[in-house]
Amino acid sequence: MMKQGMVINKRYKKIGLFAGIALLAGGAVAFNDDLFQISKNLDVFASVYKEVNINYVDDINSAKLVKTGVDAMLDGLDPYTEFVPESEIEDYKLHYVSTQYGGIGASIFSRSGKVYVSDVFAGFPAQKGDVHPGDQILKINDIDLNGKNNDQVSQLLKGSKGAAIKLFIKRDNIAQPFEKNLIRDEIKQPNVSYFGMVDGNMGYIKLDKFLENSANEVTNALVTLKKSNPNGIILDLRSNGGGILQEAVKIVNLFVQKDVEIVSQKGKIKDKNFTYSTVNTPLEPTLPLVVLVNSHSASASEIVAGSLQDLDRAIIIGQRSYGKGLVQQTFNLPYNSLVKITIAKYYVPSGRCIQALDYTHRKDDGSVVKVADSLIHEFKTKNGRSVYDGSGIYPDIYIKQEKFANITQALVGKLLIFDYATVYHDKHAKIAEPKSFSLSDADYNDFVKYLADKNYSYTTASEKLLNSLKTESTKEKQFTEIQSEYDVLKSKLLASKKNDLQLHKTEVKQVLENEIASRYYYERGRYETNFKYDKELAQAVKTMQDKAQLASILKGEGNYKVIGKPVLAMAAKNTTDKDTTDDEQ
Repeated sequence: MMKQGMVINKRYKKIGLFAGIALLAGGAVAFNDDLFQISKNLDVFASVYKEVNINYVDDINSAKLVKTGVDAMLDGLDPYTEFVPESEIEDYKLHYVSTQYGGIGASIFSRSGKVYVSDVFAGFPAQKGDVHPGDQILKINDIDLNGKNNDQVSQLLKGSKGAAIKLFIKRDNIAQPFEKNLIRDEIKQPNVSYFGMVDGNMGYIKLDKFLENSANEVTNALVTLKKSNPNGIILDLRSNGGGILQEAVKIVNLFVQKDVEIVSQKGKIKDKNFTYSTVNTPLEPTLPLVVLVNSHSASASEIVAGSLQDLDRAIIIGQRSYGKGLVQQTFNLPYNSLVKITIAKYYVPSGRCIQALDYTHRKDDGSVVKVADSLIHEFKTKNGRSVYDGSGIYPDIYIKQEKFANITQALVGKLLIFDYATVYHDKHAKIAEPKSFSLSDADYNDFVKYLADKNYSYTTASEKLLNSLKTESTKEKQFTEIQSEYDVLKSKLLASKKNDLQLHKTEVKQVLENEIASRYYYERGRYETNFKYDKELAQAVKTMQDKAQLASILKGEGNYKVIGKPVLAMAAKNTTDKDTTDDEQ
């Protein structure tokens, strides 16, 4: 039977070969050349793999070797075109499609080879079972976690809904380790991580991603907020990396009339070119609307922000968005694998594509550059405001994004903020509601004392310059001449550095309050505690309260006539931070 099958296969191969020859004979030379190149290179690839597999000195992992080759092939295109083997399908779905899995509702991190709980989520088994952030997990179902990485531990925590799981935990304020017996549940990480009312009687919706059901979640949040008769709506898309395009269109439709074009996608295959328009009567077509974005708002976030800006329906506040105007589609491959391929670019209603990086025209070294200013074009919004392609979504009101001071970054990076929140939670049974929670001066001084014997060394920008001066002057054999002045400056910098905890007290308190509030109120605590420090949110409230400014922006009056015009190419070359140059013009 097997031999017969082999004969049939050979017969079909011959028929296919003759058909191919006949087709080539009647086809164009260009097609002939292209087919030959494909056949040649596939033959070369297969031959290299065969010889390596047979002759390499050590045993090889065939699956890993092929994936490395495929990844290298796709790497020359763009970072969104990728091969997903069968072993990674579930992780792929979790990242790009659905946020459901079976588990306990906790996140983890590793430190010095040990596994700790970093967050627990309200309403899930870990929180219900009194698992705390800061707990060290020693074992899962009697499996010792020593030497296991985060991915391995995550797999042990996950499982089918209803399955039992046993954790062996060590907690700082309890002498002996103890067991926690939990029942796994279906964990649904919402797309809308928070919504509620903020200052000025404004409704606020934080959308983290555009995965399955995100439009329904935004709809439900909006319906609930409308019961409070809000004076405006703030849709927060900061650090939202995108997701499903259709979900973005549905969300825009909540605020825009029926039968309005929102986005189109165009590629080389005409059958894959589509235009997406609103199909429903909007839920809130007139209420003032602000969309918050930053440099990590991408893809579907930019469709929402860009279309609402082009239609003059919303005010965009924050920083320039990432600039991802590429559309991907997945294709099934043999053996339950798939490939995700960029098939088109998308265009918002004015006709602009906001793709910022030009993957087609790379430098000789393979690096990617931004779309040149000379290739950026002007487009018009519905009311005639000037907007531009090739560089993300530029906000109507730009808010400079301030970085945390070195000391704050050091305290967070060395987990001292996290550790103190654990200590604080052990000592305080409860705190005020997060919107009103604030650390007192006595609390902050206690934190400073806690740091007294901790290592949180860091290097300031001034110290880096001083160290550079020493290095260069030593090379030029001039350091001995300036050493006395150098020592004085170094001493003054060290003295000044000791005051950093007081100098940057406000921002240190901000991250400390945020972490502490999360121990009592979970995700809600993080958001509501941070509201009083949020400059973009404050500007959104202020803008919607100022009816004259709101109307002026949407009509394109005065400074609002032109949004994000690119700087001259020469000016761009003279700066090390082009985004800053663009934003501050």
